[in-house]
Amino acid sequence: MAATRTGGPRPATVPNQAMRELRGDLSPREFATLVRRAAREIGEHVSCDARYVGRVEAGEIRCPNYAYQRVFRHMWPGKSLADLGFAPRKTVRRRPPNTGPNTGPAVESTAGPAGHPAGGPSTQPSSDPAAGPATPAGPPDLTHRPDEEDDDMLRRTFLNGCPVAVAAALGTDQSPASAAAPPQAPAPTLPAPPLSERRRVGAAEVNGVEQAVRDIRLLDDVQGADALFELAGQSLRSAYVLLNDGEYNAETERRLQRGAGELAISVGWLAHDSNRLMDARPFYSEALATARMSQDTALEAHVFSNSSFLARDSGLPREALRTAQAGQAAAAGLGSERLLSLLTLREASAWALLGDRGACHQALSRAYALFDRGPRDADPEWMSFFGEAELAGQEAQCWSALGEFGRASTRAEQAVGLQHPHFVRNRALYIAELAHDRLGRGDLAGAAVQGTEAVGMLGQVRSARIRGMLAHTADRLRGHSSVAEVREFLETYDGTVAA
Repeated sequence: MAATRTGGPRPATVPNQAMRELRGDLSPREFATLVRRAAREIGEHVSCDARYVGRVEAGEIRCPNYAYQRVFRHMWPGKSLADLGFAPRKTVRRRPPNTGPNTGPAVESTAGPAGHPAGGPSTQPSSDPAAGPATPAGPPDLTHRPDEEDDDMLRRTFLNGCPVAVAAALGTDQSPASAAAPPQAPAPTLPAPPLSERRRVGAAEVNGVEQAVRDIRLLDDVQGADALFELAGQSLRSAYVLLNDGEYNAETERRLQRGAGELAISVGWLAHDSNRLMDARPFYSEALATARMSQDTALEAHVFSNSSFLARDSGLPREALRTAQAGQAAAAGLGSERLLSLLTLREASAWALLGDRGACHQALSRAYALFDRGPRDADPEWMSFFGEAELAGQEAQCWSALGEFGRASTRAEQAVGLQHPHFVRNRALYIAELAHDRLGRGDLAGAAVQGTEAVGMLGQVRSARIRGMLAHTADRLRGHSSVAEVREFLETYDGTVAA
């Protein structure tokens, strides 16, 4: 028997007069351009166009997703969502798969073209007991692109399968509509079910958590973090639902703890690369707590590596130094020379920020010696990015922090040449770094050429950190537009930012 909808017909569409008034005399297309520009100002990506504006004003979107909410609050900081004509998220229901004449507007979410989440059919419990139990969603489809009505491809398709499958396993209401809240804290807000109602968690669920970690890293390597942060947070909460509310054996618990910890690190890194530095810290703290409770020194070393990087970018060199050294202590017995090399590079970077050239040089020498011992079976899976290119790029940043821009430029150029094509985001990062270093040594034309190349990659790479580096380079070059290469860079950069 097909599931039936209860509760009567959905409310009729009500035009959003507030948003129409805010648009004023602008055309929908011009208004959409303003929305996209505001999104870039806060490091957000939305695919706003005239059609989206029309849907909002027509009342078809009663509650925008969290990306648009952040943008609208940035544009009108004194207005609430209600002032903007939107309904609270909790009062808005999702469209069912078969949209009929009584189906009203719903929350803008990650629905695919057939009304299902892109990762698989919804597992929200049916209102008809005869319909049978919900079916767990399949693995997320990271290549499928649904219809253009939804906001952003990755917001529609990335990792919906993980939270939905967890909900099906545990019998909780964790449909994408209810899982869409941004990750204010890693722990789930769902109440734990009674012990008698807990579901068995096995290999399939653990494999899903581990695959979610891999998928996040693969997408981040290719394009950067900006569009992934909130959705990765959904998967993190789902992992903690499994860990806190499931029933499992000791081996499954060990894998779940590591998977949840690695997810927390991934979400923290996505926040870092999106220039949400303060947002990253609680995720790393959660991962460290998980590592300590499970006595997982490999996970602990990973947390310290990322925490040191975060502290460096936050302007906290002493903290960067302490966490890098703590990471080395945690990794000492793991048998991975490459991991120790990376953590020693983190230490070198901290010494560079502290202006201690001798200590930085010694740390760099140790990092290279460790790296040259070669890969080991014990090398963590997450270190796939760490090769000769990353080694050169990290050294370049050290010399740049010490003001030795000639040496920094040489190593940054080597990093660009050595980088594997898969790591698109890192290649863009090294090119942006090279532009900065050439500018530091007074090579205006060279800095502009590299800057132009990096700007050309912004359509593919979504990293607020890289955009910030290019914005800084552009600001420093604006007084030198008489140089042809500088003029071309500024025209390209300004045109890209305004698009």
